[in-house]
Amino acid sequence: MRSGSFDSDKVEPRLVARWPEAAASADNPLRRDGTRIPYIRIHAFCDSPDVADTIRSAAADRLMSRTQVTVQVGGIAAAVAFYRAESTPQLIVIESRATPEAYLAELDRLAEVCDAGTKVMAIGHANDVSFYRELTRRGISDYLLAPIDPISFIVAVSGIYSEPASGKLGQAFAFVGAKGGVGSSTIAHNVGWTIARQAASDVVLADMDLAFGTASLDFRLDPGQGVAEAIEDAGRLDEVLLDRLLAKCGDHFSLLRAPGTLDKCYDLTENAIDPLIEIAQSSVPYLILDMPHVWNSWARNALVSADEIIITAVPDLPNLRNAKGLITFLRQARPHDPPPKLILNQVGMPKRPEIKPAEFAKVVQLELLACIPFDPRLFGTASNEGQMVAEVSAKAPASRIFTDIAGVIAAHKPRRRNGLFDIGSMIKKMKFGSRNA
Repeated sequence: MRSGSFDSDKVEPRLVARWPEAAASADNPLRRDGTRIPYIRIHAFCDSPDVADTIRSAAADRLMSRTQVTVQVGGIAAAVAFYRAESTPQLIVIESRATPEAYLAELDRLAEVCDAGTKVMAIGHANDVSFYRELTRRGISDYLLAPIDPISFIVAVSGIYSEPASGKLGQAFAFVGAKGGVGSSTIAHNVGWTIARQAASDVVLADMDLAFGTASLDFRLDPGQGVAEAIEDAGRLDEVLLDRLLAKCGDHFSLLRAPGTLDKCYDLTENAIDPLIEIAQSSVPYLILDMPHVWNSWARNALVSADEIIITAVPDLPNLRNAKGLITFLRQARPHDPPPKLILNQVGMPKRPEIKPAEFAKVVQLELLACIPFDPRLFGTASNEGQMVAEVSAKAPASRIFTDIAGVIAAHKPRRRNGLFDIGSMIKKMKFGSRNA
């Protein structure tokens, strides 16, 4: 059934998504609040090529992975013509360079062909409070002032049509090795354990190497079906079931153990671990994904979806090549996220020719998060005893480095939105005259 006005909840504008001078940066905490944009269709009708390109760029972002975005040119007139014969999606995005009066008249025509339940985001070029008030009276869900950037668009979509997350919102940190045997799992285990002790915050470490995972050995536990059962029973996975699958390793540290058996193959689908990540993030502040050195659809999807990625490499040529390729891929797949973090491990191994850390960092175009010295006695003892490095020697250089790494990660503790700004505070903070109407 067609509606004479747009469907919108009570609009309480958020300054950050409303005006470009407050637009988010690539490391904006609003991108890290646990919000998940649901499975929706979005049709965008643009009046300028720059806005069309921006929306296409936003559509490729990992936070928009569950949406289907179609971008067309022609502005509101094209939308009106299109929806005379077609049903409307959950969200329509309209951009017009028309004057406020003409823009409102065109929106009135669009409302006549919109199905009930459709939400509309408007993008315009007029910085005018009266115009904004008229938009809200017509039920427009959000208004963005052009020019826009991809992150502002994503934040706006999230605010219009997001799935509410629970009060406990966490982040997923994926640890992966540039090559097998470089110590990525050891670093993930020590960093996760250190965060739990340092921040006194709950940490879940998921051993994603289902066949050969070593997390159980490092924490002196028997192998378990924690990760495997969480993936296989994804349909009924919730916080209660997840808590039952966890192996407690202290007051704030828990482990999702891998089976560590070869009696079956673990051929996972691309989105197989998505429910596990979402439930864990709604349960604890920190989820550590100990990723195996594999390259398949589910592992690639997990890396692209993670909030932070920590790559471990040793300073030799194969690791340099692999790290460079992985970093290049992640920069392309996550264009609006911060780059991955890079750790060099086993630095200073006797008699081994090495690439200097500064040269390694220069080639991959990343600053190194840490360089961990080669110390076979310390790490060997910790591994054989089922202890963390700091338990063997709290004063060892590696122990201090793990503390520093944990501090960097814990510094990005998830922050929730501070609530929504009311229209009065938005008006006070607007900068009139900063742009041409």
